[in-house]
Amino acid sequence: MVRRELREFLDPTPAMLADQWQSLLARSVVPPGTRQVHFVPCEVVLCLGASLLVDHSRFGSSTASKAGYPVQHLASLFKRPPTSVLAKMANLDGSRSNGGYHEIEVSARLMSDSALLQDVYLRIMRAARSAGIDSVRLPDFLQLEGGGALWLSGQEELVESEIEASLEDALVKWSAERDDVPIKTTQRLLTSTVRVGQHRFAERVLANHQHRCVFCGLSGTIGGKRRPRMLTASHIKPWRDSTNKERLDHRNGFTACPTHDVAFDTGLITVDGDLRVHYASGVEADFAKHGPLRNALGRPPLADRLVMPDSAERPDVRYLDWHLSRIFVEY
Repeated sequence: MVRRELREFLDPTPAMLADQWQSLLARSVVPPGTRQVHFVPCEVVLCLGASLLVDHSRFGSSTASKAGYPVQHLASLFKRPPTSVLAKMANLDGSRSNGGYHEIEVSARLMSDSALLQDVYLRIMRAARSAGIDSVRLPDFLQLEGGGALWLSGQEELVESEIEASLEDALVKWSAERDDVPIKTTQRLLTSTVRVGQHRFAERVLANHQHRCVFCGLSGTIGGKRRPRMLTASHIKPWRDSTNKERLDHRNGFTACPTHDVAFDTGLITVDGDLRVHYASGVEADFAKHGPLRNALGRPPLADRLVMPDSAERPDVRYLDWHLSRIFVEY
């Protein structure tokens, strides 16, 4: 059961949302340097949803106007500067210590339950449309109004035990700074922050390769629709071995179909600095004996070099060298 103080965030009724939108639409722009009015719950949840697309930490007060979609749309609709939207996103992931306890719990709950986040988001959008707010003023930035499902990319690469191990120091530090937040909420929030970072990393990798497998060129768009499970975006240097910065670097990632993702991850194939694809010892010899293996890893479907758009950023050679020396060499 949702506590009363959280209900407007996690289980809002149409009447609650109508009141929130009415108060927001009646709002006036506050002059610069004047204290902003408090965020209403629907604003908070939309800022949280936007964090799936935008990494607020990449922008400061002088660059907030350059923050990507949908930050500018939300700022305009909320009658706030983009800096306020980005600051709220920072409050919600705990990177700003002045975030309210209720909002931190809301973030922890919604980001750990994609079905709940989708439900609340759609309630908010329906109420907005009923209030006369069209898709130009408030675009469906999570693309759920057409009947889609909220999908966090790249999650198959994450292992719960590895996430927990990576968060041990952060959990101790966070708990010491925010002793008003229960340990369970803190754990949930930090875990969700990792998963959101992985989602943004994977989306950047997929976009960089135009949603095609870099090994065989298979497209993730079939029948005019994106099919998320046909491709995966995972790290060249594995997540568990990477620093926090390396985990978010899209040049440390490949887009691949499941077969070629596993072949690379387990060292059956590797890629050199010239982007040429190489087989581990014994793989090619088995092609003559095993037709299915040849059909999966032969040339074709594998290309001699990575299949990448001309506009794509190349993988960082440091990560390719790491794979060559630490994973491929074992095979």
